[in-house]
Amino acid sequence: MPKLTIATTSIPGDLPTKLETIANAGFSGVELYEPDLTGFNGTAGQIAEHAAELGLSIDIFQPFHEFEGLDGAERDAAFARLDQKLNLIDELSAKTLLIGTSTRKEATADFDAVVKDFSELADRVAEKGCRAALIALPWATHVQSELEALEIVEAVDSPHFGLALNSFFSLADGSQAARLRDIPGERILHVQLSDAPKLDYDITRLKSHFGLLPGQGELNLQSFVRILSRAGYFGPWSIARIRGGAEGGSQTHARDGYRALVSLLDEVAQTEPTLEKPVKDLPNRVYPTGLEFIEFAVDQDSREALTTVLRGMSFRMERQHVSKSVELWRQGAINIVVNSEVDGFAADAFAEHGPCVCDMGLRVQDASQTVARATALGAPEFSQPVGTGELDIPAIKGVGGSVVHFIDEKSDLHRVWDIEFKPVPKTEASPPAGLRRVDHVAQTMRYQEMQSWLTYYTSTFQLEKAAIVDVVDPSGVTLSQALSSPEGEVRLNLNGAGERQTFAGAFLADGFGAGVQHLAFQTDDIFETSAQLASSGFPRLKIAGNYYDDLQVRFGLTDSFVADLRDGHILYDREGKSEYFQIYSLPLFNGFFFEIVQRKGGYQGYGARNAPIRLAAQMHHSKSKA
Repeated sequence: MPKLTIATTSIPGDLPTKLETIANAGFSGVELYEPDLTGFNGTAGQIAEHAAELGLSIDIFQPFHEFEGLDGAERDAAFARLDQKLNLIDELSAKTLLIGTSTRKEATADFDAVVKDFSELADRVAEKGCRAALIALPWATHVQSELEALEIVEAVDSPHFGLALNSFFSLADGSQAARLRDIPGERILHVQLSDAPKLDYDITRLKSHFGLLPGQGELNLQSFVRILSRAGYFGPWSIARIRGGAEGGSQTHARDGYRALVSLLDEVAQTEPTLEKPVKDLPNRVYPTGLEFIEFAVDQDSREALTTVLRGMSFRMERQHVSKSVELWRQGAINIVVNSEVDGFAADAFAEHGPCVCDMGLRVQDASQTVARATALGAPEFSQPVGTGELDIPAIKGVGGSVVHFIDEKSDLHRVWDIEFKPVPKTEASPPAGLRRVDHVAQTMRYQEMQSWLTYYTSTFQLEKAAIVDVVDPSGVTLSQALSSPEGEVRLNLNGAGERQTFAGAFLADGFGAGVQHLAFQTDDIFETSAQLASSGFPRLKIAGNYYDDLQVRFGLTDSFVADLRDGHILYDREGKSEYFQIYSLPLFNGFFFEIVQRKGGYQGYGARNAPIRLAAQMHHSKSKA
């Protein structure tokens, strides 16, 4: 299986703790960052011994810079530094020294002089029984690309001296991986995988990586891995550096890195025979076919508040759990579970977060295989005692401590409502409001957590990500990252909040952490639904009149159409011939709220232009209640 490596600089903590965390996450090797060793109150030999006990190899020791192209005393000093690094490598039982091309302005560009320096370096490396890998830094003085570095490597022509490649350096300027297809695999000693957003300026202006994990940015890393595998590269695949990182400490950093790396290599290995799978028998990414249920944890007071709003949307309580204080409220294909138990996971979630969404049920083809993939990638499996007559539904703990259950039709899981719940007596109720299905689930988290959630979802499920959108709150900015299954059966919005005074930031503070901040339900006719909501007492968010004046001018709408929107406090957006309509509830507990939407003509977005209007209305409502 491929060697999976991560840089110690990606993981917080002291060096022994970093190594333990990396091993526990599933990696088999490390890139040892020299400042981590320098800050360790012990010897290099002790670190070598600790790594070996954990089953880790030290694949790369780095960094080593500003070596080639110097004269006289400067050259002597460079070789003295090299000898010191090689002595450390020997004590560490490390395999390779990573060398970055020089940024010194006085370094010569003379090719023969540079080759002479690296030839002597290769000889000294060979004496120590290790290797040196040259990585071209885009901001270096002379050698800025892999192909320029390859010329030096081939001129030196030593088995102890080769290339190191970094996907960010290779791809972030818009270059295609195909240009690397002629690099001989035996010349490549180490590969670092780092993602990034698309850049609209010269990469040489950057002095460090973006440090996004595979899958978090927009680089074509699959093509990069495929090209190098076909070229004959069989060395380590490394996560070189994680920028910033998620909250949650070293375990989160390491788990996310492992999850992203395994998911990328596994995806390529499925169609590329030259690359061995990173984990044996890892099930494929899961296609979620829908949301089976959303579960709320409440007490009696918040249950009353929640069910009042549900009745206002024409939901009906259809079933009661046979032995627990758990209710099933339904409309269309939407199942809302209201759990007011005083023991168990929901009760624990309520104690920690207050009233909240504590659980989601995803429909999948095979629930057991879904859990097998998630747990193989580091997600903890979830279980709790199952009572007589209850189903043991496969589940995992998601990011932030929430739970995700999986429902399939291969067993009795899809019959959970018939097996565990009993019908309640029919009572007179208002007619349905036309709500068909869950359109999307919006989860709010801190900026630092967004990338961790993104990696969790995209590595486990077949979800495609849209570009990140800035949502302007009257008190700050929230970042929004949309994910959806290929046909839109499941849509998720990840919203990263910073400032406490923003609406999303207040939700985090009041709810003691990340979680679902709103649910959106889909209707086929927003105006019919709006009329029914009005008759059933739905607590609707009021939208400022100035919005509709601007809306009419922006889209050239008729007076009667705008009047209907205004009367129903309905927000509107249009892209080409597709349209989007939105109605919001007033904020409920901890800033949670509901949304009702209609999509026409294939609209795929989420009304980003309307988000500042909705946020302003929510802030106005909050201030009026204070």
